Amino acid sequence: MSKQIATVPRILVIGTGDTKADELLFMKACIEASGGSAVMMDVSVLGDPPYSPDHDKHAVARAVDVTIAEIVASGDENTAMTLMAGGAVQLVRRLHQAGEIDAFIAIGGSMGTDLALDIALSLPLGVPKFVVSTIAYSHLIPPERVAPDLMMILWAGGLYGLNTICKLVLSQACGAVVGAAKIVLASRASAPAHGPTVGMTSLGSSCLRYMKTLKPALERRGYDVAVFHTTGMGGRAFESIAGQDHFCAVFDFSLQEITNHLAGSVVSSGVDRLENAGARGIPQIAAPGAVDMVDLPTWQDLPAKFSERPFHAHNRLIASVTVDADDRRQVARTIAGKLAMAKGRSALILPSRGIQEWDVQGEPLYEPEALAAFVDEMRKAVPASVEFHEIDAHINSDDFVGKALEIFDRWVEEGIVPRGMPAKGVAA
Repeated sequence: MSKQIATVPRILVIGTGDTKADELLFMKACIEASGGSAVMMDVSVLGDPPYSPDHDKHAVARAVDVTIAEIVASGDENTAMTLMAGGAVQLVRRLHQAGEIDAFIAIGGSMGTDLALDIALSLPLGVPKFVVSTIAYSHLIPPERVAPDLMMILWAGGLYGLNTICKLVLSQACGAVVGAAKIVLASRASAPAHGPTVGMTSLGSSCLRYMKTLKPALERRGYDVAVFHTTGMGGRAFESIAGQDHFCAVFDFSLQEITNHLAGSVVSSGVDRLENAGARGIPQIAAPGAVDMVDLPTWQDLPAKFSERPFHAHNRLIASVTVDADDRRQVARTIAGKLAMAKGRSALILPSRGIQEWDVQGEPLYEPEALAAFVDEMRKAVPASVEFHEIDAHINSDDFVGKALEIFDRWVEEGIVPRGMPAKGVAA
């Protein structure tokens, strides 16, 4: 007999019931009207909600072996909410592992958002996560705090009490999380089998375009290939998913977010870029794609440091400037240091003829002397633990793709990377 699939998703609703009771009860009604079941969790500290939550604040505190009285006496609201966040993470994990919830939604200002971001990161990829926040999309939220499949909506009109605008936002959010949970539940039994997943990074498909050849080549070998756009949050998602062991190997060929982070750009994926696959022992082939550039918002004035540098406006949102030879040497040393920390097999391909599309003669970001400085520093900095392959070619060339596949195929033969899924009707 086939296993019956649940059709009523159980949505965990998280908030401070002592101050947001009207909003949380409105959300409960919206979820139930949308065909879901609301499971209420209270993360209040000082007061009590005017309803009986399924998981009260005392249960949240017990999850980290403290009492609400101890949390109140902990010092200040930041310390108190940090303790509640720790308890909520532990309790939510247990509920998910026990199969008692299918998704979660939380509401809050900066304090509630801080707690909700921890909870979202604690749940695996594919569990719907929705945060209604007064600081959604703000630079107050660092990239490393954002789960790769997190959904957010700005809580317009949501500072204090229900109103027409607030209700519109909350109803959209509740409908979205219920709908997402229904689709996930329905798709679990019908999801087709796929081969091991290879993670790959790129910067668009014009600046870097190797994936146009690599992706179909890997798919023919029986692999599922996920390509991430490294404009800050794409690299963050790549790192987070690598940290959850979703990849059998990675082709991390667009490391430009490292340069962004070193330069202080808001187009950042966090301090741990190029670290998580290595930390998990996932085989990684890296290349310094586009590390000669810093991405910046087109709609802001250029920082004085870059005002005289070669400039390329990609669109009205994002523009690029090149970094000088000294900065490129620093980037090379940083890449080498990150690769040195890897616990699994690592390789670096260094294309000495250029590392992005506009880094060729006649293009606006062509600086051969600065590229030569980077190549020189990279040669000196690569640790002995990393396979080093310098090629006399551009990163967007067939030679680069051929070298990447050569390394990958050898690792498959050596058992470092698992074999792909054979096509139907073909023996393994």
